[in-house]
Amino acid sequence: MRALFCLIIAIWLACTPKSGNAHALDPGYLDLHQLTPGTWQVMWRIPDVNGQPMRIDAILPEACTPSHGPPPIFDSVAWVSSWVAECGAEIEGHTVRIRGLERQNNDVLLRVQPLESAISTLRFTPEEPALTLPIDPTTWSVFISYFWLGFEHILEGWDHLLFVFALFILVRDPWRLVGAVTAFTVAHSITLALATLGVLHVPAAPVEAVIALSIVFLALEILKHKEGQIRLSEQYPWIVCFCFGLLHGLGFAGALSEIGLPSQDIPAALLAFNLGVEAGQLTFIAGLSVGMFLWRQVARFNPSRLSGVTRPITGYVIGSVSVYWLVERVSGF
Repeated sequence: MRALFCLIIAIWLACTPKSGNAHALDPGYLDLHQLTPGTWQVMWRIPDVNGQPMRIDAILPEACTPSHGPPPIFDSVAWVSSWVAECGAEIEGHTVRIRGLERQNNDVLLRVQPLESAISTLRFTPEEPALTLPIDPTTWSVFISYFWLGFEHILEGWDHLLFVFALFILVRDPWRLVGAVTAFTVAHSITLALATLGVLHVPAAPVEAVIALSIVFLALEILKHKEGQIRLSEQYPWIVCFCFGLLHGLGFAGALSEIGLPSQDIPAALLAFNLGVEAGQLTFIAGLSVGMFLWRQVARFNPSRLSGVTRPITGYVIGSVSVYWLVERVSGF
């Protein structure tokens, strides 16, 4: 029964991703950098949607001229618009709005860099497309913004989810599974910090390919599983997770580098992002566990009849998707 439930989830995960770039961390990004007491440099980064900028626009407070920028230019990743706004009054305490965000599923991060006060980071959501700029920003606001960014990233990053899902199938002991996921988080926290701070430089394309390869490895371990025999990856999964977590951290860093970190709150932002990723992973595992429990209560058949068939099929589904990603990413070199 567990195997059948896992097969259904594997097929769902396999059918959802539409491309080799499985990272879905693609929020908008608005940066307000004060140049003089009445002048602000604005950089507005809009996500790409099928070769066109997402239909959202940043609207500055009424005291600023112009309140929105020129048509954006595509930089191979997103659509970017920049301009200098003259604001006749202090913009702290005034409202910035993302027009059209209420019709989207993405978030928008806002970083405000005043001349004489601390940098603040805010987060627009479809439910809250307008925010009042804080007069006295705090580190806590940065922490909250980046925590949710990490949480949403892991729940929308299909390759990372497929890796965690493969672990869920491979490792039967709940505490060993939690330990493996935690080791994964510790490992990717190390490389994420090193890459984000500029200590470690690795091209993104090979990293994405190796991430797909890590899922292929877990799929093979699922297929090689035999009842009564515990493989090394099942007995010491934290070793496997730690090693591959170092690689996945580089993938997280590539996504996070597109957004940037607040210069005065880098430790808080990194910690919050990693805690958000860990919370997202544990939430995903908890959801799988609850779903499997409910499945057991509803299904009325002998699971032993299907487990010997559905587990290999699940492994083949995971392996097929990850091999497809691997080939697509390698061909993209």
